[in-house]
Amino acid sequence: MTTAHRFSVDTDLGRIDLDTVHRWLSTDSYWAIGRSRETVQRAAEGSLNFGAFDADGALCGYARVVTDRATFAWLCDVYVDRARRGEGVGHMLARSVVDTIAPMQLLRVMLATHDAHELYEHVGFMPVPHPEHLMLLDRGSQRA
Repeated sequence: MTTAHRFSVDTDLGRIDLDTVHRWLSTDSYWAIGRSRETVQRAAEGSLNFGAFDADGALCGYARVVTDRATFAWLCDVYVDRARRGEGVGHMLARSVVDTIAPMQLLRVMLATHDAHELYEHVGFMPVPHPEHLMLLDRGSQRA
């Protein structure tokens, strides 16, 4: 069975178990350790969400996109259940994001990653050409 048949992606937030997403992000992601359940909920409600599901309907991955749906998007909180890593779930999520937002004709879609550059390059992302132009108002050290 191919990866495409073993997993599916849905953007219906009602299908995505946010308790599981919260557990993943708040306990096992390098970027959201300690994030509150309330923050996960508010973030999801303000975003375009992607849940990856196995053939039995169990959530095995998650991603969200923050976007104005006109000019810009930020891909974030991409997480694949440790038990499903190496099975193509991350690539499928990234491809689904790119395909879903393509009709929006956004000028820029950005993300940050410490260790998955190759995965994102396979779906069209590239390093920022002039990172010295980017600036940050970082309040992340104050709260997750």
